[in-house]
Amino acid sequence: MTRRRAASGRSTDPTDYQRVPRPVAAMAKHFPDRHEIAAHEHERDQLVFAVEGVMRVTTDSQAWIVPPDRAVYIPGGIVHRIGMRGAVAMRTLYIANGVARGLPTAPTVMIVSGLLRELILALLSEPVRYAKKGRGGFLAELIFDEIRRAERQALVIPLPRDSRLKKLCAALLENPASRNTLEDWSASVGASPRTLARAFERELGMAFSAWRRRLRFHNAMEAIVRGDPVGAVAMRNGYRSISAFSASFRKTMGVSPMGVRRPSA
Repeated sequence: MTRRRAASGRSTDPTDYQRVPRPVAAMAKHFPDRHEIAAHEHERDQLVFAVEGVMRVTTDSQAWIVPPDRAVYIPGGIVHRIGMRGAVAMRTLYIANGVARGLPTAPTVMIVSGLLRELILALLSEPVRYAKKGRGGFLAELIFDEIRRAERQALVIPLPRDSRLKKLCAALLENPASRNTLEDWSASVGASPRTLARAFERELGMAFSAWRRRLRFHNAMEAIVRGDPVGAVAMRNGYRSISAFSASFRKTMGVSPMGVRRPSA
């Protein structure tokens, strides 16, 4: 074990959990607002969620917003980055490859049920090398079952490989409220509006307007979890009524604005 430890005495270094002789290992760690974890990968699969705060998880091809009561499952070997939006109390599971059937094989956002949340917290109270045939072992089996049963959600922003789209999308990720059209972006990225429109459909599977709307709703989710009034969030995203914003938000994100306000009990 390394010297980086939480107040509980448990290591906060992810490398200490990659080869623990147990099928799953749990780590708790706290991060300040705007902290960024640089690009990295793990030998094990990772289930990461925050009991407090919001995280933005990014790979080369996708980005996810992870509010409380949601988690992202990242298979081992996938390079990713994590950014904190607000102070974050992160809880992470490191799961040995191939240890259980039915676990995700690609990055996936899922709802963390009340039971799964409590199982993870309970595993954190066990020794890292828990008794395989004792309480820790039973918790691990229940955790795998809850992950298999967890409802998946499409809280993903696909990211492009085309260099012109990368420039455009990076600018919008920094400023989701931008009202620039493809015609406005054309000169700065070096491609015609028609070429950009076709590239969005080809690489990201959706129109530019749909991609920007999804990005804005991810940004809105951060604001809602932070405690901003839904009405103010709606106005900032171009909606004059909360009802219209809520309906469009639910259609795009699969959950109502109030559904992401607080973690489920």
